Amino acid sequence: MHAGTSTIAVAVIATLLYSSHFLDLLDTMYRKTADITILTLAFGALAQYNASNILNVDPLQQPYPYHFPPQDAAGTPALFPMPTCQGITLEEATIDQLSGYMSNGLLTSAQLLRCYLRRVQQVDEYINSIIELNPDAEDIAAALDAERAAGHVRGPLHGIPFIVKDNIATKDQMETTCGSWVLLGSVVPRDAHVVAKLRQAGALLVGKATLSEWADMRSNNYSEGYSPRGGQTRSAYNLTLNPGGSSSGSAAAVAANIVPFSLGTETDGSVINPAERNALVGIKPTVGLTSRAGVVPESVHQDSVGTFGRTVRDAAYAFDAIHGIDTRDNYTLAQEGKTPPSGYLQYLTNKSALQNATFGIPWDSFWIYADEEQQTQLFSIISAIKASGATVINNTEIPNRELTVSPDGWNWDFGTTRGYPNESEYTVVKVDFYNNIKAYLSELENTNIRSLEDIVAYNYANDRTEGGYPWPRGVPAFYSGQDGFLASLETRGVMDEIYYQALTFTQKATREDGIDAALANNGRPVDALLVPSDVGQSYQLSAQAGYPVITIPAGVHSKSGMPFGLALMGTAWDEGTLLKWASAIEDLQLSTEGLPKRTLPKWYGYKERNIPVPFLDP
Repeated sequence: MHAGTSTIAVAVIATLLYSSHFLDLLDTMYRKTADITILTLAFGALAQYNASNILNVDPLQQPYPYHFPPQDAAGTPALFPMPTCQGITLEEATIDQLSGYMSNGLLTSAQLLRCYLRRVQQVDEYINSIIELNPDAEDIAAALDAERAAGHVRGPLHGIPFIVKDNIATKDQMETTCGSWVLLGSVVPRDAHVVAKLRQAGALLVGKATLSEWADMRSNNYSEGYSPRGGQTRSAYNLTLNPGGSSSGSAAAVAANIVPFSLGTETDGSVINPAERNALVGIKPTVGLTSRAGVVPESVHQDSVGTFGRTVRDAAYAFDAIHGIDTRDNYTLAQEGKTPPSGYLQYLTNKSALQNATFGIPWDSFWIYADEEQQTQLFSIISAIKASGATVINNTEIPNRELTVSPDGWNWDFGTTRGYPNESEYTVVKVDFYNNIKAYLSELENTNIRSLEDIVAYNYANDRTEGGYPWPRGVPAFYSGQDGFLASLETRGVMDEIYYQALTFTQKATREDGIDAALANNGRPVDALLVPSDVGQSYQLSAQAGYPVITIPAGVHSKSGMPFGLALMGTAWDEGTLLKWASAIEDLQLSTEGLPKRTLPKWYGYKERNIPVPFLDP
């Protein structure tokens, strides 16, 4: 093909891509979310091909490494290297860097979107982090670029792509299904409050993330990260193992550089667990600091919307944008007078701040449950923290840990395991879910699903897709069927004496008699508790208390390739303190050679498709 002919061909393709008729066609194609190949092609993936041979037979003469993973690179980050974007390196790019590129005219939001969509095309067939892409994304990007060109920049998130978990409502062309076919076609009344705030901040909603169906409420023996509508989410660090959940896709996408940040939700571990298992920063706020309005609920007492980022600052940008009072969630009214008027970014600092820090190590409460390799790597960070001038006090324990910390791992029915259902978190959650889901469903349009009874009946009627019955009926991802739903259904939402006893016990035992007591440390107070976030009992305590946790990347298992984190636990409304110390420790990690920190995934088991994934690593 002559150069002139090549130029004309490219111009024709460009005209086609931006014609109104073609955009109308794209709206239809977008609804077929599995066909990401067609979508990405439409949004500029052709730029990756050599324009001189795109119309020839066999147009792709260089399939490696961006279009097909070179198998010789298996077990290394080079298996899926990220293409540059307009000559700019996007891999691990921070929000500040991306914003700078756009401010300096080196990138537009529309170009950035296309490049991230190419990343979706490149890797998401392997990790399955996206359940649906936003058909409005290109138009939103163009509008945000027009605002920037006119001198109106909304803030640091202006034009920055993100995704949200598929239990967070968006009043647009996308579905909100919590991973279940039962809600397909239902119409939400409005954007979730947190989505509305991100739109107002100028962030670009690219799509929705896969998740554990119904945020892990439906089953007690299941494949983490699996949903009938979304399939099995996988971590880019090891595709055969538990990716963490239930905000699995939200974490996997950020870890694989599909988007810079995302939103997830947590009732008990669903932000912290996938964050640490994908080498991310995860911020799980105090219950009531981020609105749950428009979020498919689990428990009004424990649900919280959190953020994922590859750095503390990136996760903090998202958190700073979404927190605030919302009249549709009365729990948010409690934050009045307890949040900084100028936001949370002011708390971010560097390693020099550590000389004034005092941290507690609840060794017998949590650390003894971490494996030896984790302990070794985490304590190399602790040693560096001490060398930076911080005071680290060992044995700042949870006083009543024998009543609240299961010795056998994460267990939200630990009270019942001990013989006291009136001291169990699960006693509360089962009742809350029955009532909370009914309230959520009552606002939906275009659906006949109005209760948990309706959902359970649908799952039975569609057993081979929704797994209503235990395996070997149903599906292997839900080995125990829908036993979580049935347990909730059995309560009929009755808030009886046992319910209130359990609520009172779990809150008091984890708050004043638990985390607060450990922080007070018998008169020698500490600023935060440092814990291995891979030990689920740690974030479980914070979940019951409704207290904040932040996890930062802190190492990788040598055998499995799966990451783990170091978490900071604090008291209610103390996010500013946790952000201060998390950012200081992160700065210490990044500036100290040889100290464990976030590393790129190595894509172990990238060709394997096991379902279920094991709940525990081998």
